[in-house]
Amino acid sequence: MSDWPELGSVEAIQKDSPLPLYFQLKELLRQEIESGHWQPGQRIPSEAELCQAFDISRSVVRQALRELEYQGLLYREQGKGTFVAQPKISESLMQDLSGFYEDMVAKGLTPVTKVLRQEVQPADKKIANYLQIEPGDQVIVIERLRSVGSEPINLVTTYLPYDICPDLIDEDLSTQSLYALLEKKHGLELSHGRRTIEAVAANQYEAQLLGVEEGAPLVLLDSVSYLKDGRPIEYFHAVHRGDRSRFEVEVVRVRRGEGPLGHAAELPPTISLRP
Repeated sequence: MSDWPELGSVEAIQKDSPLPLYFQLKELLRQEIESGHWQPGQRIPSEAELCQAFDISRSVVRQALRELEYQGLLYREQGKGTFVAQPKISESLMQDLSGFYEDMVAKGLTPVTKVLRQEVQPADKKIANYLQIEPGDQVIVIERLRSVGSEPINLVTTYLPYDICPDLIDEDLSTQSLYALLEKKHGLELSHGRRTIEAVAANQYEAQLLGVEEGAPLVLLDSVSYLKDGRPIEYFHAVHRGDRSRFEVEVVRVRRGEGPLGHAAELPPTISLRP
């Protein structure tokens, strides 16, 4: 326990506090992580050591550690212990119409893309509805596993109308941004989009590719992007590791009927619940 002597005192946990013991311990450990005292990849004290240091039960320690795992601050390795996780990777959600590749490059990270599938197939009813085409019309399907370094972060399947960009089927998308390629090489200027986000559990296929357990929490992002003339150009379905991803969005206070500077504006989209 010598690597964190300031927490080596039982007095750090206030047993007469109205705050639950597990919550107090969780906050103490979270402070160690967020302050940088504990570094990513560092093994933290064992459950037994924490019980002894704070004179608390193992059930209290386990609940605190479990919640820190859910928050993506810790991870466990069977037979080795509990470790500090790498900080989550932030991606923009709504304010900027950008893709994963552009987001990571802008943050100084190195995105790695493995193209799993790139083919032409007939659109089913769902995809046709998103792209405003007829069921059976041809679409280009691109499935990619996106990583930062050697760590997989998300799995995305993208659909684009074949007749708008047929040459895209032959492009190498392992080392470049799809959006930049559409604009610079194919002359297709993206204007706006609409994205929805929800929490889901990893199925067997997703878990295997993303390196998580089946049933692990994922963040599902569905998106439709449009050209300047209003035509849908892309629909994608992406699942992101819940322990390694978070999304950021800037918001402004808008009065009904006015934009942030007093101009007329539409109301922001509302949050909907799945039935």
